[in-house]
Amino acid sequence: MNRSIFLLTFIFFIFKLWGQSESHYVLVIHGGAGNVIPERITEDVQPDYVEKLTESLRVGEDILKNGGSSLDAVEAVVRVLEDSPLFNAGRGAVFTIDGNNELDASIMCGKDINSGAVASVTNVKNPVSAARKVMEESPHVLLIGKGAERFSYEKGLEIVAPSYFFDQERWDNYREFLKRQRSGDTGMNDPSPVDMIGTVGAVALDIHGNLAAATSTGGMTGKQFGRVGDSPIIGAGTYANNESCAVSATGHGEYFIRNVVAYDITARMKYKGVSLEEAAEYVINNKLKEINARGGIIAVDKDGNISMPFNTEGMFRGFITSEGRLEVKMFGDE
Repeated sequence: MNRSIFLLTFIFFIFKLWGQSESHYVLVIHGGAGNVIPERITEDVQPDYVEKLTESLRVGEDILKNGGSSLDAVEAVVRVLEDSPLFNAGRGAVFTIDGNNELDASIMCGKDINSGAVASVTNVKNPVSAARKVMEESPHVLLIGKGAERFSYEKGLEIVAPSYFFDQERWDNYREFLKRQRSGDTGMNDPSPVDMIGTVGAVALDIHGNLAAATSTGGMTGKQFGRVGDSPIIGAGTYANNESCAVSATGHGEYFIRNVVAYDITARMKYKGVSLEEAAEYVINNKLKEINARGGIIAVDKDGNISMPFNTEGMFRGFITSEGRLEVKMFGDE
């Protein structure tokens, strides 16, 4: 009798542990590592950022805890951030040198390393969803400009007037940029912090063990003549592979492209056998910092470990896990 009870108890705990591992999920987000300083993000507006970041985490959590895919989660989370004027993506996008909004986004599935991206779109309400359509409903990875807009329209995505993306604060930043240009400070090689508003992104591990990443941005204030940064470039601003981790980056895109930042982190894990934290810290706080490249990344590995390094004064960031942990942070001293 005692032996039967022992066996039943043992089987119960095995199934309990198995169930816990199967239901494990992690979601990590960022809202940019640009001008995130107390002088700009003052106490009166900090609750707005916390509320929106928390809302996006809850949206993703609802998908993941109900067995949804990491791909669905990162897309939904980024859509929430694109719809908010608080962040430099979608409705809060910065202005180009010509006074327009040009949006970039990408998404990647770690299960089969399939990916999609769009760049320089001006009328697609949620560029991250256009990126997913490119991934799933075209033979391509990256579509740009008018072609990406036509594709998005034909796939039934919501198309808006370019004026939808107008934000007064971003416009004021653009006007200030023009004043600096007229004074001889182009800001292109070493942009002012006010021009580096940031990007949004999400990475997730779902209960099925699949990773995904997504990134969306309006780019850099005053960006010139069709400039595209790292956000829609697979391997630079976004990467996901079930064998290692999922990464979304934010920062000075030219440096992130040259250093293939997102892929470099996954490659260091795969080829050097280092942990996610070691790989991410080296790339952001050694490799990039040595060349004065500003920015940060969020990442989650196949075991659910999280890393959120940055070398700027702050980075909007947060995460939520199946164990009930939820954190949202802004500044470097938190």
